[in-house]
Amino acid sequence: MQVTFCRLRTHQWCFILFNVILFHALLFGADFVEEYFLRSLPHVDIKILEIKNKARKLNMESVKSNLSKYYVLSQPEACNGKTIFLLSLIFSSPENGTRRELIRKTWGSVTSVQGYPILTLFALGMPALLTTQEEIDIESQKNNDIIEGIFLDSSENQTLKVISMTQWAVAFCPNALFILKVDEEMFVNLPGLVDYLLSLKEHLEGIYVGRVIHQDIPNRDPHSQEFVPLSEYPEKYYPDYCSGEAFIMSQDVAQMVYVVSNEASIMVPADVFVGICAKLVGLIPIHSSRFSGERHIVYNRCCYKFIFTSSEATDAETSLAWREMNDGKKCSLFETYYGLISCKLLTYLNSFRRFRVGTVQGSAVHFGE
Repeated sequence: MQVTFCRLRTHQWCFILFNVILFHALLFGADFVEEYFLRSLPHVDIKILEIKNKARKLNMESVKSNLSKYYVLSQPEACNGKTIFLLSLIFSSPENGTRRELIRKTWGSVTSVQGYPILTLFALGMPALLTTQEEIDIESQKNNDIIEGIFLDSSENQTLKVISMTQWAVAFCPNALFILKVDEEMFVNLPGLVDYLLSLKEHLEGIYVGRVIHQDIPNRDPHSQEFVPLSEYPEKYYPDYCSGEAFIMSQDVAQMVYVVSNEASIMVPADVFVGICAKLVGLIPIHSSRFSGERHIVYNRCCYKFIFTSSEATDAETSLAWREMNDGKKCSLFETYYGLISCKLLTYLNSFRRFRVGTVQGSAVHFGE
């Protein structure tokens, strides 16, 4: 009887261990495989070498001497005489002054991490209303942190916005080692990001990192706002690209993207546009599951100290996250593990609820028709 009991207990432990492994594989497996096993070697040919050489010899004097041709507000002195480790360009809508002020008081107020300088600026296009422009002018005079391109800030012009802000970074902040493009609704863990970039050690070039999207299909519906005709992009799939909510480029990548920006269609989504430019220069985007992409990560203090970004962060959540991340309390290994499990599960449940609600609403509309 004793032997039978021991065998049964061993089987139970094996069953429990198997389920624990299965649980973690289902929860984290896809991210792990993407991050460590789905990396391809970069492609290099004569044309790519020529592009790299052209990028190294870029002359931006024509942009600098014709500022009014490209920008309403330009902050040309923002990087002068400064060594910038990370330039954060926050893509903001002209009307969202309240959100910009919140970011200035929270994660956007960080000017250095571990002694490495960070510069945060807001990237805007032109508003539809003159009164909004007047408000932006006052805000800019007060804070000196707004770059405004000469184009209407609309969903159709987001690719122009990326080109304009890449041009600004290359022309006026060439001494920035890394450039973070991030949307204003994101919460960003800048200390975590800097730690990650420092872990790259000597790899300060060829960096294009974020949450990588694989085999995304162009929208071929002519009635859709995101319609991309075959004449503009004939391939079945887009190249791999970093989700546009937040990604990082090293300075040399920004220069190369700018050099080839006139070779890619501006009718594709802005983040896809960067991915196409990256492919043209032989770059493979680096995936990190610590970027949330378009997903909102349900808040947990130790989880937010580990991840880099969370999308759709409310004002209240942004203030809470900033306050608790700077309270001096460190997270133990177990607390971090529990936090990651907790926020991952809650995020999936939240996504499932949204999917169910969207499906029910879509069915109701269809039924009503």
